[in-house]
Amino acid sequence: MRTLVILMLLAVLVMAATCYESHESMESHEYLNPFLNRRRANDFIQADTRLRAITQERIRERSKAPQEHQRELCEDYYPCEMYAFRHGYAAAYKHYFGRRRTK
Repeated sequence: MRTLVILMLLAVLVMAATCYESHESMESHEYLNPFLNRRRANDFIQADTRLRAITQERIRERSKAPQEHQRELCEDYYPCEMYAFRHGYAAAYKHYFGRRRTK
């Protein structure tokens, strides 16, 4: 019986030591109000940055350098791509598409 009382006291002491709510944990603002309102919830995420990035990508696609446009055309046509591996993309584009009139 004596050991049971000692074990109970020891268990109560361990529980009191581990479950104690310290002052530091109460300093957190989340302790008092864990939920944010809608305006504050979006403060750290800007929704328009994603849209702005997509818009910038579309602008870059429209204004590609001529060499990049020629390379993409050559990559889409298999014989031109094989020729480009040996002689370069500029020579391959000139060989396969150079005779065409471009606007």
